[in-house]
Amino acid sequence: MNYEAIVIGVSSGGMNAMKILFSSLPMDFSIPIVIVQHISPRSDNQWIKLLNDKSNLNIKEADEKEKIESGNIYISPPNYHLMIERDKTLSLTIDERVNFARPSIDVLFESAAEAYNSKLIGVVLTGSNNDGAKGIKRIQECGGLAIVQNPETAESSYMPASAIAAIKPDYILSLEDIAELLIKIDRQKE
Repeated sequence: MNYEAIVIGVSSGGMNAMKILFSSLPMDFSIPIVIVQHISPRSDNQWIKLLNDKSNLNIKEADEKEKIESGNIYISPPNYHLMIERDKTLSLTIDERVNFARPSIDVLFESAAEAYNSKLIGVVLTGSNNDGAKGIKRIQECGGLAIVQNPETAESSYMPASAIAAIKPDYILSLEDIAELLIKIDRQKE
């Protein structure tokens, strides 16, 4: 299967989780990644610079109407929902909070599922609320691949446990094993 995008939802404990995941991905990793990390509305993007230092890929804050391209990791800006349009561009909105969050993981996942259908990989990582559970279910309903971090390995187990309660994930793995699986999937495309 040729997957065209990966969406990741992460909350509490996300910085460490993303450092582990992104430092494991090789420079030639080609599937673009779009992320919602629950962050303070007043957050600056210093943490993105820190992640960039640990990554072989380009990590950037998502821009309105930006085309999703290979070799990039796009992260939602503070206080905006991040969505993927059917033309595979990014869209930002200040609609109401979903699951007490803006950005919301469900909003990203549900829009991505509609844009990519079976060519999407959804990943739910560490976090302390149930955001992402509805979205990962939608990804699976549209034929996409559902990966959830093993709650026992998560800094905050509530979010991955909520995703597992909502669906039967295709994979439940540690961060290191998620990175290995994504690399294997990417290499199968070639």
